[in-house]
Amino acid sequence: MAAAGAPSAFAAEPGPPPPSGPVARAHAVPVPDHVMVVVLENKDAADVIGSTGAPYLTSLAARGANFTDAHAETHPSQPNYLALFSGDTHGVNDDHCPVSLSAPNLGGELLAAGRTFVGYSEDLPRPGATVCIQGDYARKHSPWVDFSDLPAATNAPLSALEPDYSNLPTVAFVTPNMCHDMHDCGVRDGDTWMKQTIDRYLSWAQTHNSLLIVTFDEADVPDHTGNTIATVLAGPMVEPGSYTERIDHYSILRTIQDMYGLAPLGHSADAAPITGIWNRTA
Repeated sequence: MAAAGAPSAFAAEPGPPPPSGPVARAHAVPVPDHVMVVVLENKDAADVIGSTGAPYLTSLAARGANFTDAHAETHPSQPNYLALFSGDTHGVNDDHCPVSLSAPNLGGELLAAGRTFVGYSEDLPRPGATVCIQGDYARKHSPWVDFSDLPAATNAPLSALEPDYSNLPTVAFVTPNMCHDMHDCGVRDGDTWMKQTIDRYLSWAQTHNSLLIVTFDEADVPDHTGNTIATVLAGPMVEPGSYTERIDHYSILRTIQDMYGLAPLGHSADAAPITGIWNRTA
C-alpha cells in the first residue's frame, strides 16, 4: 500500500462522470509514468510465444499479461501501424511511401495534453529524417513520420534513447530495423534483439511505475490464423497470466488514451480499454 501522500499508479476514484469527453478516464486503468510500445513484424502468435526460437519473448509472456486472442486489423504492414497510432488506416491499404496525413493521432494528443511523445526507429539515418527507406530502416514502420502536426523532434533514431529511462517521454514507440523486427530475419534474431535492447527497460520499469507493451503489426501472410498476433503487457501494475480477452491495435490505443485522459480516436472509440489485467497493489 502506498504511503500517505505518495503518488498512486492509478487515477483516483472519480465522482459522477461527465456525459462525455477525455476527462472521463476509467479509474480501473493505471497511469504509468512511462509507456514503451515495441512493434515487431509478420509472425503468427504460435511461432513466437512458446517457440524454441523465442526464449526471451516466451519468458516475457510468463512475466506479463499474455493475450492469446490478439489480432491485427489487415495486411500489409503500414495500415496496421496507422491503426495503432491513430485509430484508423486512413484509406491506406499498402506500403507505399510517403504517406502524408493531417489527422489526429496519439502523439499529437499527448503533446496537446502537456505530455510527451517520441518515436524511436533503429537505423533512422538522422533525427527528423523523412526518407522512405535507407539500409534496414523503413518509414512504413514509423507512423508518426506521416502526421503533419508532429514536430521533427518526435522522430528520433534509436541511438537517441537515453540510458537514464527517467528521461523517457510519457509514451515512446520503438521500431526495430527490418531484421530485428523479424520482417527480414528470423524469430531468433528478433528475440535476441529484444533481450539485449528492451529487457533493461523492463527491469527498470518494474520499480518505476512504467509499462512495456510488445505487439506485432500483423500475422504471417497468407492469413491463415485470423491475423492473430502475439501481444504482451508487462510492468509492476500488471497481473501476470494468460488472458483470453479479444483485443486488437485499437484496444491498445484506447488503453493508452484512457491512461492519460485523452479522447479516443477513430475506431478506438468503439474499442474497450484493457482493464482486467491490472494489479492495484503495484
